[in-house]
Amino acid sequence: MLKKYLHRIWSVIFAKIVTICLLCLFWIAGLLLAMPAQAKIWHTHEAPDQVVYQSRQALKDQHRNSWQAIAFNRVRADGSHGFKLRLVGFPGITSIDRDRPLVITTSLGKSFSVADNSSQIFTDATAPEPNIAQYDLMPIVPKLQAAIPIKLQLPTLGDEDIRLSIPPALIDEWQTIAARGDES
Repeated sequence: MLKKYLHRIWSVIFAKIVTICLLCLFWIAGLLLAMPAQAKIWHTHEAPDQVVYQSRQALKDQHRNSWQAIAFNRVRADGSHGFKLRLVGFPGITSIDRDRPLVITTSLGKSFSVADNSSQIFTDATAPEPNIAQYDLMPIVPKLQAAIPIKLQLPTLGDEDIRLSIPPALIDEWQTIAARGDES
């Protein structure tokens, strides 16, 4: 009688363990097989034969403050183009140091430095918005490997630079935008 009772209890426990394991397996498979988010690349015709391709991505810095990364490529009628990255933080969070470069570091340790060229976006270059910066990444984006995440170190006038993590999917999106001018 006791043997039959223990057998029944172990059968119930075994069935529950198998059910939990199968549910976990299906959950993990669902995570692994989930389709990646589609790149959201906009294009705008600014003038005859001039198109801007862009993407916008919300990022969080090391303090969980939000930043917007706007990557764009303006393709002109003569075929000239350039890939720029504009970083926009909320006003009052920090002031960007325009005398120091943006540092891009891959997870493999390779680094690139890019000078600020924000003067191109402000009508009064002597009074730029302290929370907005722009960088010409055209020479660097083709050198990045889309499968390897990068970190951006945005220089500030404060004690600590801003660090932003860029996932591989966003690097791939940026490379797609940068290549748009090469198609014309």
